[in-house]
Amino acid sequence: MDRLDHLEHLDKHLVDELAQVARETIRDELREQTRKQRRTAMLYAASGTVALYAGAALALAVGLALALVLPDWAAALITAAILAVVAYALRGAARPKQTSMYDSGNGRTVGGTQPAGPPGGLGTAPYPPMPPVAPGGAGAATGAPGAGTPAPGHLGAPAPRQDDIDPENPHHRA
Repeated sequence: MDRLDHLEHLDKHLVDELAQVARETIRDELREQTRKQRRTAMLYAASGTVALYAGAALALAVGLALALVLPDWAAALITAAILAVVAYALRGAARPKQTSMYDSGNGRTVGGTQPAGPPGGLGTAPYPPMPPVAPGGAGAATGAPGAGTPAPGHLGAPAPRQDDIDPENPHHRA
């Protein structure tokens, strides 16, 4: 028994050492990756700062050029308007485009009119339409008691709506 306890102690000691080596290796690898990413981030930040100053110098040059032929206030106003238009265009370019396969990107439908449903022919919903009343037999639409619809003045289970159906499991109500 004494020998078995000694082996268990050695196993635990070996596992602890291996875990420590693994932690140190991972820590060193993460430090190296972080150092590389920090350098890249600093270069991007410096690039952005220099680009900002270049844009300011360009705006100043445009304003001074316009000031040669216009009053100073008008040159500054025109320069500001040009910068606003450029900013708006850049903002619009940064937004993701949400176009369908029928949209050419300019608001017009490609190939004439847009079809009523998707190419699979399923209509506008990915599941079939629901009847206006709860299913209950041939007399369901008549409103006769016991025919699927509650009698007037009695509350029954409402008919399921399109929103109540889970498209992943259409036979189970959400």
